[in-house]
Amino acid sequence: MLGLAGLAFALAACASTPAPIAAGGPTSAPVARPYEPSAPPQVADYAARLQCVPFARNASGIEIYGDANTWWRQAEGRYPRSSSPAPGSVYVIRGYNNPGRGHVSVVTEIVSSRVIRVDHANWLNGGEISVNVPVMDVSPENDWSEVRVWHIPGGHWGGRIYSAQGFIHPFSLQMAAAS
Repeated sequence: MLGLAGLAFALAACASTPAPIAAGGPTSAPVARPYEPSAPPQVADYAARLQCVPFARNASGIEIYGDANTWWRQAEGRYPRSSSPAPGSVYVIRGYNNPGRGHVSVVTEIVSSRVIRVDHANWLNGGEISVNVPVMDVSPENDWSEVRVWHIPGGHWGGRIYSAQGFIHPFSLQMAAAS
């Protein structure tokens, strides 16, 4: 029983299942679907049993280890960090209502100034790999500091607003300085 509780806690370290946006919700939510019908957001592998960190490290090549909530700090002085998304960058989101939690995902596409798509693992807390997932910037300054994430099972924007630290770009500052 204790082992199951530990497993549940470990899997919950990446994110929480978002709630749907109620009718008449935020005006910043676009009406049109934020993806191409030929490449919808989907769970690509329910049986992967991955956490977000090893998935992001493998998909991006960014060699950071440890909990997702430590990536932003660990990247300082090692990798470029910014508030601007770029394909291949790792997006670092703080845990909902708990600074001890976090999540990392890999940007795959810039859809617009307010929407990107990401691939990530364990967003739904089952160790699954999800691909083509829209993320919408809802921050007042359009700086990607507050976002909503598409809820694949419900087919809508999640109801929670997540705080974000920013984007870690996949080339080492030491390698850039040596060039």
